[in-house]
Amino acid sequence: MAAAEKLSKPLENRMFRMLWASVLISNVGSMIQSVSAGWLMATITDSEDLVALVQTATNLPVMLFSLLAGALADNYDRRRQMFVAQTFMFIVSLALTTATFVGGISPALLLAGTFVLGCGTALSIPAWQASLRDLVQREDLPSAVTLNSMSYNFTRSVGPAVGGILVAWFGAAVAFAVNVASYGPILFSLRRWRKAGGGSDFPREPLGQAIGAGIRYVAMSPHLLQVIVRSFLFSFSGVAVMAMLPLLTRDTLALGATAYGLLFGSFGFGAVIGAMHSARLRIWLSNERLARFCSLGFAASIALLGGTKSIWVAVLCLPIAGACWVLTISLFNTTVQMWTPRWVVGRCMSIYQTAVFGGMALGSWVWGVIALRSDAPVALLCASATVMISVLLGMRYPLPPDLFMDLSPLGGFKVPDLGLDPAIREGPVFVAVEYQIDECDVPAFLEMMQQRRRIRIRDGARRWSILQDLQQPGQWTETYYVPTWIEYIRHHGRRTNADASIGKAILEFHRGSSPPKVRRMIERQTLGSHEDWHGKPGWEV
Repeated sequence: MAAAEKLSKPLENRMFRMLWASVLISNVGSMIQSVSAGWLMATITDSEDLVALVQTATNLPVMLFSLLAGALADNYDRRRQMFVAQTFMFIVSLALTTATFVGGISPALLLAGTFVLGCGTALSIPAWQASLRDLVQREDLPSAVTLNSMSYNFTRSVGPAVGGILVAWFGAAVAFAVNVASYGPILFSLRRWRKAGGGSDFPREPLGQAIGAGIRYVAMSPHLLQVIVRSFLFSFSGVAVMAMLPLLTRDTLALGATAYGLLFGSFGFGAVIGAMHSARLRIWLSNERLARFCSLGFAASIALLGGTKSIWVAVLCLPIAGACWVLTISLFNTTVQMWTPRWVVGRCMSIYQTAVFGGMALGSWVWGVIALRSDAPVALLCASATVMISVLLGMRYPLPPDLFMDLSPLGGFKVPDLGLDPAIREGPVFVAVEYQIDECDVPAFLEMMQQRRRIRIRDGARRWSILQDLQQPGQWTETYYVPTWIEYIRHHGRRTNADASIGKAILEFHRGSSPPKVRRMIERQTLGSHEDWHGKPGWEV
């Protein structure tokens, strides 16, 4: 199948096509809003750090609230979550537009409005990212992620150009009003979408517990952790282009809003071209080679951008930077999507988004401070140098070569016949699994049990240990506990087919005449209602 045909395959799904198109329109409006806010700030204040803080105000809420939004996306209806977020953003955008029309806008109000809009974005993004798994088949997911990245980065071509023209000809208030209108299609599409993912067959996890499960899953998944760290480093450096472009246009190039829109549009145009060739490049290059190649290309292009005073050189550099940006970010995004099982995809994507937007928020502030103390070109040159940290990290911890792991539920687990009937919230539940291991197999057995430990803890186990019997050295016991009976059932329901090879390898070391014995125990309290020896009720004796 040709790369273009493969890329367009998800668009054959009517609901995906409708939502994708409406998200595209909404993203165009958001980019017009962002570009207009950046230029408006540059015109109402002379402070370089306040101009850069527009990007911080846009991205910081995603870093702060994305994980909470991801937990909501995994436990509740994702369509409703997106609808609430988009409605909230519509109301805030309308209020910000009204304030600008009546001349009541100030740097503080502009930053506050931008921050509140970012809160809506934080609530919406994890639900939309996780919904891709509900809309398309797994084999079409990389193409859907690329199309999603393309739609977002297409707005970097159309949005800035339209935003720059609107600000130059009609003013920021009209540009803000166009963003208000862009919410119409996405609200309509979400009303039409009746079937959405989120939630499970089990009782909903408390939010704090759900967030902890997501963090634990990423922490115990080395490949995911590597990708998320690299995403943070790359976005920290890459946001310098978006944060410094208003200052570069105004001060270094001595140009106006129209030129700013043209330059930002050049960056977006390169992003679209990069997204269109993403599938083909993944065939030619391994994941790690593609990430390194794009990081080096991005570093070189923004270094040239920081060293020139010619708009034509800038117009040539920015498409290269845009293409490298979208190729790298979409590769990281796809890796996280493909290496995450369905039950935790919203939370893992939210952690990824927290890293990306957190890097952008922190980077915007850092490059703004550097520009305040020197100028925008120096900030861009420093950002170019920091991109290399991500490249060096990739040399030590390369991306996984294969994205297609079978992360569907392993199945096969049945609730065992019990002499007791525990309530779902009763616990903690202690589990012991007994193995008979030959002495010569012990080193290899313990090595495999390290993998078992990671999987157990990743899926919710606590205080995992492996014990050797002092009287019968060949008997080994794996122990762990989970807080409640329902968590024990969830723990087994989270095992995937990709984990099956570890369990099979461990069983090959077992030398007993019957399968390993599994013992399940529930903790009981010894406290009674009788009086203690002092006659005081409630003491243990």
